Amino acid sequence: MKRPILIHPDPRLKKVSAAVDDITDARRQLAEDMLETMYDAPGIGLAAPQVGVLERLVVLDCAKREGEEPRPLAMFNPEIVAASDELNTYEEGCLSIPEQFADVTRPAEVQVRWMDVDGALREEGFGGLWATCLQHEIDHLNGKLFIDYLGPMKRQMITRRMVKLKREQARA
Repeated sequence: MKRPILIHPDPRLKKVSAAVDDITDARRQLAEDMLETMYDAPGIGLAAPQVGVLERLVVLDCAKREGEEPRPLAMFNPEIVAASDELNTYEEGCLSIPEQFADVTRPAEVQVRWMDVDGALREEGFGGLWATCLQHEIDHLNGKLFIDYLGPMKRQMITRRMVKLKREQARA
């Protein structure tokens, strides 16, 4: 089931999400719903706070190359346990900040530990777009948006655009 995506500014997007203590059928369904919502948007990552659920869950699938098999991942309590000194800069966007993009510099590689949909503890290294996406989504769990990395002028400009967009959507 597709879920509505919260649009910035929304106070829920600035809150720290609670850790998930056990994987229930309801949480598995939430992960499925989030993947469906993400693919439909379309996007490559989505965090539970973006659909109004303040729990530590992210979904992502950064397999975008021609002929590459999809690799949907659902991560409960994802945590970066190591990050490279080498940095990458990607133009980031966000489903909660539609049609706004900016360059953000982050570690090029990260080692991530998480719980999967079966409750098993997993750990894996990610690089490139996957590393950027994971850091972006984990930021959501900590109440941080990609625009928080920008200077105040650019951040305010984007926020004003989102307020205007929300007003227009409310009228429609």
